[in-house]
Amino acid sequence: MRFSDFLRSTVLISAAAATALAAVTVAAAAAGNTDSLVLPVAAAWWVIAGAAGLWFGRRPQASAQIATLLASARTQASLPEISPARTLMNRLWPLLVCTVGAGALAFLLPQVPGIATGFAIIWALAWRRQASAVSAIEERDGARFYVDRTSPLKAIRLVRTPGFRSNLFELNGAAGRRRTRPRA
Repeated sequence: MRFSDFLRSTVLISAAAATALAAVTVAAAAAGNTDSLVLPVAAAWWVIAGAAGLWFGRRPQASAQIATLLASARTQASLPEISPARTLMNRLWPLLVCTVGAGALAFLLPQVPGIATGFAIIWALAWRRQASAVSAIEERDGARFYVDRTSPLKAIRLVRTPGFRSNLFELNGAAGRRRTRPRA
């Protein structure tokens, strides 16, 4: 799976987890057997989490961790095995476990999915620009980065393959032309 697609999928899945946890929190609080402050406090936390996520994800360049990961990618001439579903499950299983676990506790302790929602919001908003930063690096360097198969308990590794280089300065054919004056 391409790394930029993995990052986009991570943002979307985190946002989906936040939505599901928020819905479970509201449903559990509406059931009526909890404290009446759960929803106002959770909503305030979600607003704070949204502001924090927007603040953390404000920069358009790749984060230091992603830049280090891209720099340490091993070069390979052929495409690696592509299996997006397995890659997503392999790398995002902690998000799945936390979402299911927090959702399961909703009707006993609705505060738990309310708090987990805030962290999923932060995660989704903080990582929202990383995929486009990686795509810009791929276009600049003429390479493609893919997520390598590793154990779910080991750190993520990338594979760098040849790609198509983008020559943005030659846009509209301006680089090869010389300006000449018409003869009188």
